Amino acid sequence: MSHGRQMTFLLAAILAGSLVLLTAAGASAAPSASTTVLQPSAAAAVAPEEEVGATPAQTPIDFSVALALGDQAGAEALERSVSDPSSPSYRHYLTAAQWEKSFSPSQPSVKAARSWLESQGVTVEGVTPDRMTIQASATAATVQKAFGTQLKQYRQLGRVLRLSAAPLNVPSSLASTIVGVTGIDQNLATPDKLTGGEPRRAAQPAGKEIPQPPGFRNATPCSSYYGEKTDTTDPAYGGGYPSPLPYAPCGYVPAQLQGAYGLSSQIAKGIDGKGVTVAIVDAYASPTLFVDANQYSQKNQPTQVLSSSQYSQHLSKTFNDIELCEASEWFGEQTLDVEAVHATAPGANILYVGAKNCVNGLYNSVQEIVDGHLADVITNSWGDNGGDVLDSAGSRRGFDNILLMAGGTGIGVQFSSGDEGDNFTDLGVAVADYPAASPYATSVGGTSLQVSKSRTRAGEVGWSTSKSVLCSSLLQEEHLPGCKAAGKLNTWHPPAPGEYLYGGGGGTSYVYAEPWYQQGVVPATLAERNSATTGIANRVEPDISMDADPTTGMLVGETQQFPEGTRYDEYRIGGTSLSSPLFAGVMAVADQANGGALGFVNPRLYKLASSPSSAGAYYDVVPGGLQALVRQDYLNEVNAEEGTITSARTLEYEGKIVFCRRKGKCASQPVSLSTAPGFDSMTGIGTPANALVSDLAKP
Repeated sequence: MSHGRQMTFLLAAILAGSLVLLTAAGASAAPSASTTVLQPSAAAAVAPEEEVGATPAQTPIDFSVALALGDQAGAEALERSVSDPSSPSYRHYLTAAQWEKSFSPSQPSVKAARSWLESQGVTVEGVTPDRMTIQASATAATVQKAFGTQLKQYRQLGRVLRLSAAPLNVPSSLASTIVGVTGIDQNLATPDKLTGGEPRRAAQPAGKEIPQPPGFRNATPCSSYYGEKTDTTDPAYGGGYPSPLPYAPCGYVPAQLQGAYGLSSQIAKGIDGKGVTVAIVDAYASPTLFVDANQYSQKNQPTQVLSSSQYSQHLSKTFNDIELCEASEWFGEQTLDVEAVHATAPGANILYVGAKNCVNGLYNSVQEIVDGHLADVITNSWGDNGGDVLDSAGSRRGFDNILLMAGGTGIGVQFSSGDEGDNFTDLGVAVADYPAASPYATSVGGTSLQVSKSRTRAGEVGWSTSKSVLCSSLLQEEHLPGCKAAGKLNTWHPPAPGEYLYGGGGGTSYVYAEPWYQQGVVPATLAERNSATTGIANRVEPDISMDADPTTGMLVGETQQFPEGTRYDEYRIGGTSLSSPLFAGVMAVADQANGGALGFVNPRLYKLASSPSSAGAYYDVVPGGLQALVRQDYLNEVNAEEGTITSARTLEYEGKIVFCRRKGKCASQPVSLSTAPGFDSMTGIGTPANALVSDLAKP
């Protein structure tokens, strides 16, 4: 079965509630009358030929069991009433203890689920304070017996992952108690960060020591602001693009981002996020995280230095899955997140939360923050690619309940929308990431930001990039396909507009109905994009966007491994890993201006978008015509010893994208995300403008 056909059947089966029929190559038979299917086979989304073998019986597995709320409808009603600006209960949040008393699973429900798990030989590690999750561990053999499943290893997107090859089952007596399990299937959350180069991978040790990541440096020439320098030496790009093209910025610094997004005047008045805590959730923890951020701010934000009194950490007691999650790759993510939050909210307190892994650890860490009300805003620069469909309904429901508690207790939770556009190039179908697709989270998309010499926004377009390289003797020596033929030297390959590379994530959900706050703002053509399959209007994301293009990204400082030794250095980075923490900083400033937490802000954001009196709250990102940048990259990523590569990177590419399952078997379609006046599928309602903070703070 081709991947495209498989995904079509997968979507149909999910909506019909019969995904259990789509098990991989001979999975187990239907459950007995005394058991009920809890989650379908995760291997249904993986072609049978990608099976590697059975999961070894003694493989240790940490997993989380999500329990049904005691009052699901009540929790949803509360979340709406406290976040709806027209409600008399607007911003009248409950405490965590009050929320748990009203909505959490009952003690008897917890006891019944726990007793069953222990009777199956599962070790119960603990129950979360909100009683929504039982944290457990067991061997693969025990998991298979307890849940009546088969666990196998599959090759997926370059990694070997453990997935259930048959549905997970629970006793029918617990069918209304247990809603889902995370951690048994290794659905890896990945950081949404990009340098725009091709970074070398660090070897991930089996022990506890995680090395600093391999170094990356930007090559020159580059510009200190957008358009400062232009490429007058290379041939014209062609295809109707302007000539000469500007060189990429070297990386924007905090003052430029504050100016472009209208924060400078607020910050100058002392409205800088003071008194507000922003939690950053990532996997693992760089040992130099604060030292790097402090050094960076001293150099690039000298009047707004990040102090030790503003920064704290909450780390998992242990880290695991270090090789699987490529742990050191998360260090750059952490650095970016801390420095980006401080860039837009220099007075805010920052709580860094380091999860134990990238499987279920990240979700558990968000839950810890919500349980303890440890922050006012939570930013997450990670997600499950295609998780709107590929994550099980049970695992999504369990985490959505955590998001409901966050909203009901006044915590705003946001996620980056992803860096693979609509995911067609990876999955063969346009499908959104999760948790960004959840209607209970704020999805932050990406743009290409153009900052002027005077630190104002000269322009901003949707982030969607295609790439061409300038064929050189170096690339001919490197045997780059397309550059070896006679007459190709000093020409662009592929010709303009090049091949799709990456872009801000987004899309229309296949599983979530259109939330009430999007109605009347999101065009019907977007909300009903999947209606032939779903039969209804659906959730569309992203909600809002900020700078994410790695070619117009932020300058960050991080300790890395270079050939000459491990040391601090600075480089440009992007991805929606940049846009989410930037927006978290904006929300911290808005919380301070409001005099209290704004909580789940989506209803307020969409109300402003539909209000003529709030026209100055957003910058409407619209098509910007043919634009591109030239950038230089070191072949070895760190210096010019092995030469440099010249590339042209387009802005707001909306051409053809290609998915290849196997060599010779490819499919193509146009990019499904685009910009337009008003709400659009690439940037949502737009990006922050000068009046957003003050408008959010209005009664």
